[in-house]
Amino acid sequence: MNKRETTLPTLLEDLARFYDPKVWHFLTVNGVDLGGGAIELQWIFSKYGAKDEVVIYYALSDYDTPVPSVVSLIPSAFLGEREIVDMFGLQVEGAARGLYLDDDSLPHPLRSNA
Repeated sequence: MNKRETTLPTLLEDLARFYDPKVWHFLTVNGVDLGGGAIELQWIFSKYGAKDEVVIYYALSDYDTPVPSVVSLIPSAFLGEREIVDMFGLQVEGAARGLYLDDDSLPHPLRSNA
C-alpha cells in the first residue's frame, strides 16, 4: 500500500496527474473520523493486473470544509461521495444526501462528534 498526501484545494489536480483509468481501478472514497472534528478522507485505487498494489490519496480536513467532487475525473465516484455525505455529514460538491439513509435515520452515524 502506498499512501500519498494531498489537500482538498489540490485534490483534483493531484488525481488528474495520477489517474489513468486503463491502469488504475478506482475502488472508493472513504472517511476515517479522527475525533475532535477532524476527518481523513481517502480516495483508494487498485492497479489492474497487479496483486496487492494499492494507492490511497488522503487529505486531512474538518467537517465544515466543503469537499470537491472528483466525478469529473472518475464518474463512478458519485456513489462513494454520496456515502460520505450520509455517513459523515460532509458537504461534497454536487452530492446529495439520502442514498443510504432514510429521512428518519440517525444522521451521519460514523461521525464521532455527532
